[in-house]
Amino acid sequence: MARKKRKVPGLNASSTADISFILLIFFLVTTSMDTDSGLARRLPPPPEENQEDAQIDVKERNVLNILINAAGTIRCNNEAIEISQVCEKAKEFINNESNRPDLPEKHLKNIPLLGQCAITDKHVISVQTHRGTPYNVYFQVQNELIRAYNELRDELSKAKFGKLYSALSEEQQEAIREYYPQKISEAEPKKYGGAK
Repeated sequence: MARKKRKVPGLNASSTADISFILLIFFLVTTSMDTDSGLARRLPPPPEENQEDAQIDVKERNVLNILINAAGTIRCNNEAIEISQVCEKAKEFINNESNRPDLPEKHLKNIPLLGQCAITDKHVISVQTHRGTPYNVYFQVQNELIRAYNELRDELSKAKFGKLYSALSEEQQEAIREYYPQKISEAEPKKYGGAK
């Protein structure tokens, strides 16, 4: 007696593509992606081809030197300070409300929407780190400097326009930025003082 070969029933694979697509969407929606975090900085435009290297002279009184060593110690113009003091020191420096001779020089400038103002737009905050400076200290110092600018801009916005800087029109924000331009310079890391 000859045996009959049994037929193997076929699998219905018509919905396999649908299931794969649904699983793919599920994993894309539920998976979190790491996002890079960094500091928002506007870089200067690249030099033109025929442009010579220009030496920029900045008066000593117009520069606030912030040094951070490898141990995370912060010095502001050779004075040891805590991270919590960085914002107030920067605000005092940028604003120079009483026109002190050891702080940035003030000069008159006509700013649209604000009129004739005595401003310190030639100031520079120079941040210099040690090669071993802890990142968290560096970022905290940067955050405090940005906070100083934000607070000064908010104070001026409230005084001139009656609302916070973020609620102003683009033209009003530009006027406030011209009054308090953000000038943070980062020098190349060096080895100095403290831990090596």
